[in-house]
Formats: sequence, structure tokens, C-alpha cells
Amino acid sequence: MEITTEQGRILLAHARRTIALKLGRTEHSQETESPEVFRQNGATFVTLKKRGQLRGCIGNLEPVGSIWDGIRDNALNAAFHDLRFSPLKPEEFEEIHIDISLLSPAVLLEYTDGSDLLTKLRPGIDGVILRLGPSRSTFLPQVWQQLPRTEDFLNQLCRKAGLHESAWQDMHPDIWTYQVVHSSEEAV
Repeated sequence: MEITTEQGRILLAHARRTIALKLGRTEHSQETESPEVFRQNGATFVTLKKRGQLRGCIGNLEPVGSIWDGIRDNALNAAFHDLRFSPLKPEEFEEIHIDISLLSPAVLLEYTDGSDLLTKLRPGIDGVILRLGPSRSTFLPQVWQQLPRTEDFLNQLCRKAGLHESAWQDMHPDIWTYQVVHSSEEAV
């Protein structure tokens, strides 16, 4: 899915307004109707950053409703229900920057071993889902900015799933890839 810069601004404003209203900030109460393009089903993520550091990130790897509803629900979850962080406080609201991601459907990546996996992943392009038994984790493509070496990216993805870092090399987990359309308040 492609969206225009203006459509990205609309989704970012929707996410910010949703959080603001939950915090009781009525100056952000002017709701706009969902544009037609956002009524279709889609998988979304909302990421909050404060002073460049992660402050919350929640999303869905598969569609659970419309893009519009997904951005609303994931904005609230990123701000108030990401278990890695305390709920967002009203005084933090002006300090957060919001990123949104619209995800393509995930595709199973066929690979023979760890070396083959390293050659097939596309840093900066692919979001990656790692699954091994009940363990599962994902990194959005934006995470490549912090972990540009593929080995480091996969090591941390394994750790996030609760596995040992080299599980991607010696346990042959299922690897799924997806791409995103990304909009950020910092870039708008």
C-alpha cells in the first residue's frame, strides 16, 4: 500500500489526537472522519519516542480491522499498555514523537542455514518475524537503523523472543518478512 505525505499526516494527527483525548487534552478534540483509503483492513504499528528513545511500540502483524481503527487502538496501547514502560503521563505528551507503520502481508522466507539467511534478508527494507515453537518476536524495518549488522539484528531478535542469541543459526526458526509504509512526525 502506498500513501501520500498528506495521508501520513492525517494518520499521525489521528494517533496524536487519540492519545491527547485519553489524557484529557480537549484542545485536540477535533475529530476528522476516516478517509476511504483507511477504511480497508490493514496491519499497523504505532511507535512513540521521547528524546529519540523508544517510549512505546505496539502493533498487529496481521489485520484485525481497518487501518484507521488499528492506528487508534495501537496509539492507545503504545502510550498506555506497553508493558516495558509506565503509562504515558500528561506532562510527557508534548515530548513524544509518533511514528506509524502500515505493514504488507508477511511472507515466509525459505532459507537453508544461517549463512543463507544472512544473504536473503534486506537490511533497512525487511521487517522480520522470528518464530520458534511458542517463541515469537518482530522488528520493524526501522530497527535496522539501530542494528545495521544482520547478525546483530538477528541476535537481538532472538533475545526479544526469549531465545539464546544464536538460535537463528542453530535452531532454524521460521522467518517471515514484511515491508512497511512509514510516516513520522519527525519527518513531516
